[in-house]
Amino acid sequence: MTASTPGTVDGIDWARQRGMGALADKMGIEWVEFTVERAVATMPVEGNTQPVGLLHGGAYVVLGESLGSMAANLYAGPGRLAVGVDINATHTRSATSGLVTGVCTPIHLGRSLTVHEIVVTDDQGRRCSTVRITNHIKDMPAG
Repeated sequence: MTASTPGTVDGIDWARQRGMGALADKMGIEWVEFTVERAVATMPVEGNTQPVGLLHGGAYVVLGESLGSMAANLYAGPGRLAVGVDINATHTRSATSGLVTGVCTPIHLGRSLTVHEIVVTDDQGRRCSTVRITNHIKDMPAG
């Protein structure tokens, strides 16, 4: 399912209807763009920091997993579910204010696995973290 597939909802509308979950909501993550090919969201630094005022490393991972998992689920399509099986992050800069932006692009889109890279930058466009997530695609559980 993609944003351009006839008879489907627009990708960002699908994402907003589905929601990213309570944690992403608490962290202030907001959609900017959402398709199978590219998903973008922002997150405020304020409220998501370590005691010394730096954006918490786990916050980068939450942003990355939210983007990668949602993109994998859009790709999986109706009746299928993408679930994370591996995630890693390398933090290369510390954001201390403003917003960070995550840009998620697919590395691999297969029948049963997806791999996405999420590049997180600060307000000046400097890379702060690189997150990679692998999702397993399976049929939705009955029920």
